[in-house]
Amino acid sequence: MRRSYKFLLRPTCRQEIALAACLEDHRQLYNAALEHRRTAYRKAGVSVRYGEQSADLKHIRAHDADGQGRWSFSSQQATLRRLDKAFAAFFARVKAGRAPGFPRFKGRGWFDTVTWAKDGDGCRWDSQPERPSATFVRLQGIGHVRVHQHRTVKGRVKTIAVRREGARWYLILCCDDVPAEPLAATGVAVGVDVGVAWLVTTSDGEHVANARHLEASASCLADAQRALARKKRGSRRRRRVVAQVAALHAKVRRQRLDGAHKAALALVRGYDMIVHEDLRISNMTRSASGTLKSPGRNVAAKSGLNRSILDAGWGVFLTVLAYKAESAGRKLIAVNPANTSRTCARCGHIAAENRVSQAVFTCTACGHAAHADVNAAVNILRAGLALRDAAGAA
Repeated sequence: MRRSYKFLLRPTCRQEIALAACLEDHRQLYNAALEHRRTAYRKAGVSVRYGEQSADLKHIRAHDADGQGRWSFSSQQATLRRLDKAFAAFFARVKAGRAPGFPRFKGRGWFDTVTWAKDGDGCRWDSQPERPSATFVRLQGIGHVRVHQHRTVKGRVKTIAVRREGARWYLILCCDDVPAEPLAATGVAVGVDVGVAWLVTTSDGEHVANARHLEASASCLADAQRALARKKRGSRRRRRVVAQVAALHAKVRRQRLDGAHKAALALVRGYDMIVHEDLRISNMTRSASGTLKSPGRNVAAKSGLNRSILDAGWGVFLTVLAYKAESAGRKLIAVNPANTSRTCARCGHIAAENRVSQAVFTCTACGHAAHADVNAAVNILRAGLALRDAAGAA
């Protein structure tokens, strides 16, 4: 299996300045390569490919030894591949008839990662094994940077990346051949319903609370954003408040991820098969219909629902659940979510009137009453069992 490990870096002041310079030079390389492609096509009708731009790196590094020449050749190639992937995605969207979204120039706040394509080529993980009390990564032009390694790295390190998140720097290791760690069988299957009132409700009737981290930090964020609106653009005070807003959002993101890990781990440890809805979260959280000229109905309510769905972090939870289930040898099944909350788990009657409220389900046909989310989780489990049996019969 392939797994990624993310560790906090603890650079010195000089190393932090060098990391920022490395990130800035790679951003400028990305923007220059994008401008090269745009100009060549606009003025000569020529499409510039990755291979041509990679070949030009030798001359760029020779003429800018104190700038681009300081950094690893392989990391600069990775930045050019990143641009090439952006163009490949652009042409794929054009071919599919979707909104094209032409690749954009990266501002300072929109380029935060530098990648080294191979461990040992301009970088080295665990670069000082003779110092077992601490772990270091060596990066060309930066030096041996201390890593806060909170877990064991398994498998073979393939790529190394450094990412800036606010005022922090992180190391991301992508590893191949990571061994699976299957858990003992429990012989139990469960259906999982995700929601806003409760993050997770199982078919066994258990609930996992939705912590609503963004809502808890809303007042602090509002104060910081009001202070940001009063600051003059380009000023030092504005940069300081921008860092405060970013730190608040980063804290919410970390809290949400931590909660997703704990909820997913509890499910993986307790059940052999986990069934959940195949949700299209991006579609569910689209802006409410309506414009300023002709506003639609219930726009404010839809906006609040979108905010609650995103605050719950369904996508983060399902992503974490998927890779934990794979590593533990558990079976994960996604089912069609249509009518799971309107169907009676006892008689199968489908009606919108069955859902009396957010928490109450009462069947209009047989009178069956249950918690609405538990009833939906039971329906999800049955749909997953049906899919499993159909696949086994085939």
